Amino acid sequence: MVDNKSMTEERMKQNVIAILNTMKEVIIDPAGFFRKMPKSGGFVDPIIFIMGMGLLVGVINLILSIVGLGFAASFGKALLFVVLTPVFAVIFGFVGAAIMFIIWKIMGSQESFETAYRCGAYASAITPVTTIIGTVPYLGSMIGMVWMTYLMVSASIEVHGIKAKIAWIVFGIIFGLFLLINLSATYGARHLSGELKQWQYSQKEFDKMTAEEKGKSVGAFLKGMQKGVEKE
Repeated sequence: MVDNKSMTEERMKQNVIAILNTMKEVIIDPAGFFRKMPKSGGFVDPIIFIMGMGLLVGVINLILSIVGLGFAASFGKALLFVVLTPVFAVIFGFVGAAIMFIIWKIMGSQESFETAYRCGAYASAITPVTTIIGTVPYLGSMIGMVWMTYLMVSASIEVHGIKAKIAWIVFGIIFGLFLLINLSATYGARHLSGELKQWQYSQKEFDKMTAEEKGKSVGAFLKGMQKGVEKE
């Protein structure tokens, strides 16, 4: 029993080391990694890798939430995020792979869906880093998008045999659109957050008023609305 337990722990340790080494290789030398990446061999290895990245992202977000930088509203939700992120990473990994498979096919790739999934799964190596960088408004999203674009271009050239110029044009346009959408959504969320804070502040001030002051305030508001309607 002890031997079996030791073997299991040793195997887990080796898997963790392998995942971290792969992550480092993708980050440091993506072109070299994709050049020698096996195009087949089953889904188990890439699924384990993307689950590992999802777990790491969840833990990082938990830590960021503790210091007030994570997007989770509470510690409990951040903790739940740690559990759910690996699952969603695998699910969206297959969805993303299907989209990338179609894009690569249109670009002239002859590779299989499994190869497309492997490219996307191992590209997730940057997500723990981009999760941290993402705490910087606007700039964080931009860096993450540009970085992922570079990885997809590298995979296109080294794995799918697509010319560099074509890969840069196609993925430059795709991720440029994603970047604009992301920046617009970030701006809208921050603007809405500011409006909500202002409304909460006004509500608190209104609650502090006497009944007479509240009546005058409501009356002034209604008069302002009436004038606005009359002008129209």
